Amino acid sequence: MTVPRDTEKLWKDFEVHADRSDWIAARNALAGILKLQPDDTFALLQMSYIESLHGSYRLARQFTLDACRAGSADPGVLNDLCNRLRTFNEAWVLREMIANAVLAPGVPPSLMVSFAGQLGNLNDSQTAITLLDRAKIQFPSHADVLIARAGALIHLGRFDEAETELVQALASSPANAYGHWLLSRLRKQSKDSNHVARLEQLLRVTKQPGGMALLAFALHKELDDLNDHARAWKALVQGCQAKRANSGYRTSESEHLVSQLIGFPVTPALAEPTHASEGRLPIFIVGMHRSGTTLLEQLLSGHGEVNAIGELYDFTSQMRYATDHHCKGVLDATIVERAKHIDFREVGHRYLAGIEWRLGKERYFTDKLPSNFLNIGFICRALPQARILHMVRDPVETCFSNLRELFSEANAYSYDQIELADYFLQYQRLMRHWHAAYPGRVLDVDYAELTRDPQRVMEGVTRFCGLQFMPDMLELEARTRGVSTASAVQVRDKVIARDKPKWQPYAEYLRSLTDRLQSKQAVAS
Repeated sequence: MTVPRDTEKLWKDFEVHADRSDWIAARNALAGILKLQPDDTFALLQMSYIESLHGSYRLARQFTLDACRAGSADPGVLNDLCNRLRTFNEAWVLREMIANAVLAPGVPPSLMVSFAGQLGNLNDSQTAITLLDRAKIQFPSHADVLIARAGALIHLGRFDEAETELVQALASSPANAYGHWLLSRLRKQSKDSNHVARLEQLLRVTKQPGGMALLAFALHKELDDLNDHARAWKALVQGCQAKRANSGYRTSESEHLVSQLIGFPVTPALAEPTHASEGRLPIFIVGMHRSGTTLLEQLLSGHGEVNAIGELYDFTSQMRYATDHHCKGVLDATIVERAKHIDFREVGHRYLAGIEWRLGKERYFTDKLPSNFLNIGFICRALPQARILHMVRDPVETCFSNLRELFSEANAYSYDQIELADYFLQYQRLMRHWHAAYPGRVLDVDYAELTRDPQRVMEGVTRFCGLQFMPDMLELEARTRGVSTASAVQVRDKVIARDKPKWQPYAEYLRSLTDRLQSKQAVAS
């Protein structure tokens, strides 16, 4: 199809302005294009990106939905559409778009992998594996398909099959850092069966920071399995440095955000939970990452009246919608400031309506996004019937577990000992405030006690939630639900209490972390 001359000129203008980061002029050029061609999917997507740059959540979201309705057969555009729909947590629309797109002939393997990844992000590993099964039939030796399928199998607890896929993929694509990282996590390595030499060789020739981080974290994990703690620590430092290099994280921003949240007006009428007699009842599971939130959700998922649906960004997206502000992370200072003027009842209503498609007959459901501890004050206002479970774990155990975990884009504070300690202390400071501001709304669940005496602790948890304890909750080995968090492998086993913490062999290397925690906690007390 021939592009009209006026439209062609406007596209050239847009490219010039975008190259100069002149977003107002770029937006004007796109508006001109859309006036001539209202259903230009690519132009609608570009408008969505620009509105996000300007912090406008609602307009950016609407342009994305308009682009989705306009449709496209171009794989690159479809991939961008998926990413934008995920940005705005339009999970139902995203699922429908993927379901329709995969019916078209000639879908390239890269797009099928991208679709499966988006489904995994939505905690729908079963649909993801179905799609990847089809992709494997069409592309039986494609490394990216095999690695993506392995990732989905891990989420479903099918570890032997995942290992088979990874071995085959790495035979044809030996430099695939993500594949090596996945393989390292599948089982405990032994002296006679490990990948240490291969990982060290790849690290010597890898220059790209993302690949270096994946390989270094994989090497750390395998050396830790072999109790070679000195070399394991060296690998961990290398991985953290590679990940930290471009994060742009600033401790001062976290401190300011926590101070804003503590200064936010408290509504005394919401200090006690509402015991609603009907309707959906959310159970929020919050805390630091790597504090045991996935274990707690797995235990709750054994209750017949609880639908465990994993990590959701639905409350975050509703706060962004209510404040009409697009931000990176769960929330930022602008959202907190604008939240003084929003209707929290509407936030709660939109939250419940937005996740209804995920739910079954169970009245209770879990929302296990650890960083929702930042949103507790807003959750209390928007959802007075909600139960909030806060996982509490030893500070050094929690921080070390964060330090040695390779997150995707979240938790930029976790790759430097001082930044990690400072973030943990800010988290503790905020949790003390929530307990004081909303007494009775949050139940602390101690990780150590949960692993030592799971029945007693779960009896208290269910009582707080208004449920009866069920012995089946303790049978973790019977779970078949997908788990898409970093704990996907560990939570398939029975609850285990460790004799000594994982960080103990690294104590001499963790002085910066432990000294910071101790000195700052002493000042706070």
